[in-house]
Amino acid sequence: MRKLQNILVTGANGQLGFEIAKLSDTYPWLNLIFADRSTLDIANKKSIASIFNRYRFNTVINCAAYTAVDKAETDTEMAYAINGKAVSMLASFCEIQEANLFQISTDFVFDGTANEPYKEDAATNPLSVYGLSKLEGEKAALSYQRAYVFRTSWVYSTHGKNFVKTMLRLASEKPELRVVNDQFGSPTYARDLAEALLKIATQTIHINEPSIYHYCNQGAITWFDFAKKILELKHSKTPIIPISTSAFPTPARRPSYSVLNTDKIKQHFNLIIPNWQSSLAQCLKNLNP
Repeated sequence: MRKLQNILVTGANGQLGFEIAKLSDTYPWLNLIFADRSTLDIANKKSIASIFNRYRFNTVINCAAYTAVDKAETDTEMAYAINGKAVSMLASFCEIQEANLFQISTDFVFDGTANEPYKEDAATNPLSVYGLSKLEGEKAALSYQRAYVFRTSWVYSTHGKNFVKTMLRLASEKPELRVVNDQFGSPTYARDLAEALLKIATQTIHINEPSIYHYCNQGAITWFDFAKKILELKHSKTPIIPISTSAFPTPARRPSYSVLNTDKIKQHFNLIIPNWQSSLAQCLKNLNP
């Protein structure tokens, strides 16, 4: 019989937290405690202390994040408070309880100059405040002995705001769509990442040394490729025009290539990661069953 584990999931209303909650019945040996902004302000030390005083955790999965990439360019203080300083505080409380910390990070810690998928030990060089703040969070987590950092990319789900839902909405509102075709990456269905994290939590009783892992669905594409497939699977006739990044300027710079190498996580935890096409099809099926 498995020993019951207490696992805190922050950012419960976000895409990843929502998907972890949907999978909770599949893992009855994990006592998942969900905290959203109304029950836990992760930028507030007293708020963190309060929840750690109520429970003894085996693992903390930190899904809480400031993810407004363009807004972060001017809302710098808040981005660093949530993505950086809060992680340091969480790590301190995890240390007191000897709990594992799973910190979720991003492909935006890279500058996009690589020509092959980024491995975990590749040099980081964020191009945006968002990327810099997430890198600070990584460093805070990795300074704690029992921490894993999971970098992911292009996350989408049936819940919240994301590229898939935006494309579907715009396709129903506009005569044509214009989507960048010179940024390469790998989409990640939040349900797949949630499943991987719960499997890893089940396997990992005690983290002995900090480590970084990459997780995304398999295959490298552009945003244009992604949009085209979304509309194709939904049988939408709305035309899509490929454009360059320079034709669609944004406040925050984005890496032109941020494909992640996932060999390490697959080998260490015996994971099978679906390709992006099958996961997208599954998400769209779940969106409109």
